[in-house]
Amino acid sequence: MLPDLSTLFIVCPLVFLGGLVDAIAGGGGLITLPGYLLAGIPPHLAIGTNKLSSAVGMCVSTARLYRGGFIDLRLAAVPVAAAFVGAMAGARIALFLPASVFQVILVLCLPIAALLVMRKKTLASETLDMEKTKRLMMLGLCAFVCGAYDGFYGPGAGTFMLLAFTAFAKLGVRDAAGQMKIVNLTSGLSALAMFALAGEVDWILGGLAAVFGIAGHYIGSGLVMKNGSRIVRPIILTVIGLLFLKTAWDYFA
Repeated sequence: MLPDLSTLFIVCPLVFLGGLVDAIAGGGGLITLPGYLLAGIPPHLAIGTNKLSSAVGMCVSTARLYRGGFIDLRLAAVPVAAAFVGAMAGARIALFLPASVFQVILVLCLPIAALLVMRKKTLASETLDMEKTKRLMMLGLCAFVCGAYDGFYGPGAGTFMLLAFTAFAKLGVRDAAGQMKIVNLTSGLSALAMFALAGEVDWILGGLAAVFGIAGHYIGSGLVMKNGSRIVRPIILTVIGLLFLKTAWDYFA
C-alpha cells in the first residue's frame, strides 16, 4: 500500500538530512529513525524500514569513498566479517533485552566519547604507523562491538565506529570514515535481513525514502573528501550531543 503524503513529507526530508550526516560521520539514524516514528510508523517496522533506506544510501557514499581512495579493501575484510556477525548477534539480542539496557550504556559513554573527540590527537588527520596484524585485530574488535550495537538499536553506530577506528586502529579521520562506511554498510545489511525475515520492513516507504537518502549520502561523501577532519569533528560532536540528549530524555522521561 502506498504511504500517504503526510508520511512522505515527514520521512523523506529527514532521511535526506540523516543521509548527509551519516555519510560524513555516521549517526544518521539519530535523525532518520525518529522521523519514521514521528510519522506514526510502529517501532519495529520503523527500525526495519529505516535499515532499508539507510542501507541504500550507504551504498552510494561507500562507492564514492571507494572511488576516491578512502577504502582499503585489504583492511576491510576482517572488520566487515566481524560487523556482519556482530549485527546478527545484536539483532537477536534485541528480541530478549529491553532497549533501556543500551540506553543506560549510552548515557554513561556518550560524554566520554565527546571528550575524546575534543582532544585534537583523537581524530588524527593522517593514518599513523601500526603493525598490520594488530591493526586488523583492533578493526575487527571495534567492528564487532559497534556492529552488535547497530543490529540491536542503531543510531550513532557509525559515529562510534569512526571514533574507535581512529582511537584504537590509529587511522586518519578520512581513512577511518571510508573504512567505517563499508563496515557500517555491512552491519546495516545484516540487521536489515533479520528485520525483513521477521516481516518488519515497509518496502514501498523505505524505497521512496531511499531516493532522498541517496542524495544526502552523495553530498555528504563529497564533503568528507573535500574538507576532511575540519568538517568531521564538529559533525561528530553535534551527533553525540543530540544522541545523548535524546537517549537521556527517552530513559528518564
